[in-house]
Amino acid sequence: MKKFFAALTILLCLLTATTVFAKSADEQRTEINALHDRTLKNLYAKFPHANRVIDNCYAYATLSNTGIKIGIFGDAHGRGVAINNDTGERVYLKMNEQSAGIGLGVKEYDLIFVISSREAWDDFLAGKIRFSAEADAAANDGVTGASMEGATYVAPGVWVYQMTTKGVALEATIKGMKIWRDKKLSPDN
Repeated sequence: MKKFFAALTILLCLLTATTVFAKSADEQRTEINALHDRTLKNLYAKFPHANRVIDNCYAYATLSNTGIKIGIFGDAHGRGVAINNDTGERVYLKMNEQSAGIGLGVKEYDLIFVISSREAWDDFLAGKIRFSAEADAAANDGVTGASMEGATYVAPGVWVYQMTTKGVALEATIKGMKIWRDKKLSPDN
């Protein structure tokens, strides 16, 4: 049993030690943009109608995340980019999620946020969105009339698609997620 916990501790340290291998801001942006492209490709393969939703929404964001759950504690961290379809603005983001509840596992997953208005965009970038635990099989954006099958309503004017890319995690948790502007990659304009 001691070997098991030692291995999990080493894995946790490796997953959270990303700052040791620091890359330049341009290299990080290039990597995030590649993750963004991969995320949209996977989303469109699973939900072909999402292509029209993304093209017609006010803005959207993609975040690629890694989460680990050991016993009653869990942590996930990620990075991504938010794109305003109306202005062309790109904002690079960071994400952290803490959870409490029973579980065990490691997984990689992508979140794709669909943002329908300027107000929702401003709230999203300011970190004012409070994420709920509700899950809907389908949603309507209320603006363009586009169906968002597979998306979950999370706040006024904001929906999210979640796609697991790797790993398995068995869990029953309460989560708190925070998303904020990566000031190193996208200084305030």
